[in-house]
Parts: sequence; C-alpha cells; structure tokens
Amino acid sequence: MEDIVHQIIEKEELFFVLVIAGSITIVSVFKSLTGMIARLAHERTRREVAAYIAEGSMTPEQGERLLAAERKNDGVRMCG
Repeated sequence: MEDIVHQIIEKEELFFVLVIAGSITIVSVFKSLTGMIARLAHERTRREVAAYIAEGSMTPEQGERLLAAERKNDGVRMCG
C-alpha cells in the first residue's frame, strides 16, 4: 500500500488528476446531500402548513401565501 502511495506521488500528473477527480467527487456528493436536505425541509414545511390549516389556526389563503412566498424566495433564506 505504501509503495502505491509513493508511486502516485512520484508521478505528478497522476497525482493532480487524482486530486481533481477526488475534489469533483466530494463536491458532487455534498451538493446531492444539500439538495436532498432542502427537499426534505420543503416537504416538512408543506406538511406543517397543511396541519395548521386542518386544525383551523391558519386559513387556506394564509397557507397559500406562505408557500408562495417560500417558492418566490427560491431557496435563499434572507431577511427583508
């Protein structure tokens, strides 16, 4: 195993290719996970709004406006 590591480090071109490929892989996995978490959070919000409407503490129009504001925000959580 140690020999393989030394051979990779000795060949700079191969080392840089492996570093770039590894970086791309890590970024892709991270982006997929953040997208999945965002979709789960959006679905949870929809369920909570539906529950508030069902129990009567929110009107359907208020729920609609709340979800429309979230869509308009396009995932960017900023004040104002």
